[in-house]
Amino acid sequence: MAGKQVVFRVKRYRPEGGGEPTWQEYTIPYTDDMVVLDGLNYIKDQVDPTLTFRWSCRMGICGSCGARVNGAPVLTCGLFIKDVRGRTVVVEPMSNFPIIKDLVVEFDDFMDKLQSVKPFLVREAEKPVAEGEYLQTPEEVDAYKQQSMCINCMLCYSACPVYGASDHFIGPAASALAYRYIRDSRDEGAEDRLHVLSRKTGIWECTFVGECSVVCPKDVDPAGAIQNLKVLASMRQMRRLLLPKSARR
Repeated sequence: MAGKQVVFRVKRYRPEGGGEPTWQEYTIPYTDDMVVLDGLNYIKDQVDPTLTFRWSCRMGICGSCGARVNGAPVLTCGLFIKDVRGRTVVVEPMSNFPIIKDLVVEFDDFMDKLQSVKPFLVREAEKPVAEGEYLQTPEEVDAYKQQSMCINCMLCYSACPVYGASDHFIGPAASALAYRYIRDSRDEGAEDRLHVLSRKTGIWECTFVGECSVVCPKDVDPAGAIQNLKVLASMRQMRRLLLPKSARR
């Protein structure tokens, strides 16, 4: 591969070594149509097969290839090497997560929090299939479409200073996906979700820094979703204080 060269400075961590993460540099050729993920794959295929990282679709759909590049959480399949500022591409694992190996981090904490907000349609009673589908108008779909674009890439958690300071915080993506189902006209689980989100470690811990929305590759706007959830949670609390139980919904 002829052309220009670039230095990749990659943070490495090998758990079997029992030490701290270290830096390793690779000088590789590149062309203007290469993204950072292409550079990592070149290193793995041509230079160092021990380098470990996640990727799958190469199209910004699966959310697998997240990492910190020159300090910012990004999908490495969506950032061109030529657009990285400076002469060195610095690649690190996403912050705020335990490192498994090299650029691979563990998402178990997020998966537990996501499960707590029931990221699926909840119905108190299903109508018979013979009565047809749960149809929606375009306006009803638009109410939750933005939050449904989340690909679980975890860039928002890596960018969130609140989650970085307190891993008890439910976090931006789980909150945004809870909002997605609350706004769905087919769903009846809003009360249970707002009960979880209204705890101290839920939406009220968010200080609205907004970095989660800045780094989101799909414009889900989790920061905006959290603020809307605060309004819904406040309304829920007022109903609980002022209305009889039978009239709260």
